[in-house]
Amino acid sequence: MTLASLFLVVLASFIHASWNLLAKTAASVGPVFVFAYNLIACVAYAPWVLFLLVHEGIIWTWTGIGFVLLSGLIHLAYSLCLQRGYQLADLSVVYPVARGTGPMLSTLGAFLILGETPSGTGLIGLALVVSGILLIATQGSLAAFTRPGGQAGVRWGTATGGLIASYTVVDAVAVTALGIAPVVLDWFSNLLRFILLLPPVIADPHRALSAMRGHWGAAIGVGLLSSLSYILVLAALTDGAPLTPWIRMRGGVSTEVVRRDASEMAISAPPRSAKGGISACRCGPCVRARSPCASFPAAPCICARTPTAWSR
Repeated sequence: MTLASLFLVVLASFIHASWNLLAKTAASVGPVFVFAYNLIACVAYAPWVLFLLVHEGIIWTWTGIGFVLLSGLIHLAYSLCLQRGYQLADLSVVYPVARGTGPMLSTLGAFLILGETPSGTGLIGLALVVSGILLIATQGSLAAFTRPGGQAGVRWGTATGGLIASYTVVDAVAVTALGIAPVVLDWFSNLLRFILLLPPVIADPHRALSAMRGHWGAAIGVGLLSSLSYILVLAALTDGAPLTPWIRMRGGVSTEVVRRDASEMAISAPPRSAKGGISACRCGPCVRARSPCASFPAAPCICARTPTAWSR
């Protein structure tokens, strides 16, 4: 791995952690939020893609089209699974479990599908990274997984990790073996997700706009940063970086950033009543101020989350 590739992976890790923190703040919006930030990404990166299409030209093959479509479908499933996990469980559980499971399965895929040769030191490094991620998530105590939302976090984190591994291997083949430009692959993947999520939004646009009230800033941030972070790691792959080292590095760095920021922001899953609805807001500002939003939905949340944000 070159120094330039190393820099791209580390930078992408910090950006990736940042957009996940933003996504957690809008977890309760669900698929509408995924639609919104994919719309932002499509609009923001369209000029770059158009420039490449016009000036460099891209030779499309049925294989390439198939990989783009497969990538978009897996990314859609990943986005929805991640948002659902953030709805039901703590960020500090879902994210590290996903980032621990993803590298492990991605590495296996790199060995079996991409033909990378496993080494003893590489396997030891992978084991250390996964163990370190779990220690970061639990702070050395397995009781973190038994807290409310802990087991749900493990389930959704594991499912998300499996999808991370799937799109990682598919996209690695697309950019290295098929020569698809990283930004082009990511943009068409975003476009496919946008199209597939469009029908339910069109069916009830007022509800979608109501759900997004107060979350457009997060959508803009996630739309810009999520694509940027992934374009950077795909660029590192096209620069010749092997798949397994940057998977380990990206997972470890981004998990530590999320753990620190989530602790400071006191981000957790919204509590649920016995009937399954949201009974109160436990965000850091509300807990510290003993806000009356604990009597939800009679009073608004002081952290600027509108009552419509907490879906029932």
